[in-house]
Amino acid sequence: MEKVIDYQNICFQVQQIAREAGFFIRSERIKIKAADIETKSNASFVTYVDKTAERLIVGALKILLPEAGFVTEEGTAGNAGEELLWIIDPLDGTTNYIHGIYPCSVSIGLAYKEEMTTGVVYEMGQDEMFYAWKGSPAYLNGQEIRVSGSGQSVDTLIGTGFPYYDFDKTKKYIAALDELMKKTRGLRRLGSAAVDLSYVAAGRFDGFFEHALHAWDVAAGAFIIQQAGGIVTDFNGGSNWLFGGEIIAAGANYFPEFYEIIHRHLGNQK
Repeated sequence: MEKVIDYQNICFQVQQIAREAGFFIRSERIKIKAADIETKSNASFVTYVDKTAERLIVGALKILLPEAGFVTEEGTAGNAGEELLWIIDPLDGTTNYIHGIYPCSVSIGLAYKEEMTTGVVYEMGQDEMFYAWKGSPAYLNGQEIRVSGSGQSVDTLIGTGFPYYDFDKTKKYIAALDELMKKTRGLRRLGSAAVDLSYVAAGRFDGFFEHALHAWDVAAGAFIIQQAGGIVTDFNGGSNWLFGGEIIAAGANYFPEFYEIIHRHLGNQK
């Protein structure tokens, strides 16, 4: 029997935690120096801001749900196999952040037995809070949002990201971009997958795809899309998008055509 949790109340409190973390992140921006930037890998960076924000978020969430485990980008708290699991990116868009550009976001998701139940993405540049909980619609700053109703590529704007590791699929990825450039209204690469996904939920983007992602990049945003009426899968139409490192998301009308393009280029062909 599923644990009885008031996900609406949890979601409300998580929004406050995300907003407080976002305030800290914004306030620290003018203090960042080159010496504060650590290179995790080529084109992947972390600062004391990411780490401190994550500690603040984890500390607040431990009070909110003491029994929950964690999957976090900076490793502040580990997963001990709990059924309830927070999946957190304290600063999605660190490269944008250190260059003084937006979007940047705080992304917090809650899963129960690997099923997402709560998602909050706070985009700091425009002070936009995207959120949803199990059984709810999706919301942006208190207003209900829905995915786009576009049904064919010629009417769509597509979000994506450029991988900074795992370059094995680069040629196939570029081939997919080439086809989408020719068939759609355009492509956008904003630098925060959590925001890209939230924009799909809000109908700003008609679709999004990317590979070489982590669970903390997609957990909250993908759940918000689902609650906004969209479809989320991996490159082969399966459900392994949370921990599988690849994701396709779109409104229900456009998903079949979009999926066919991405799967043909990037899926596992039998």
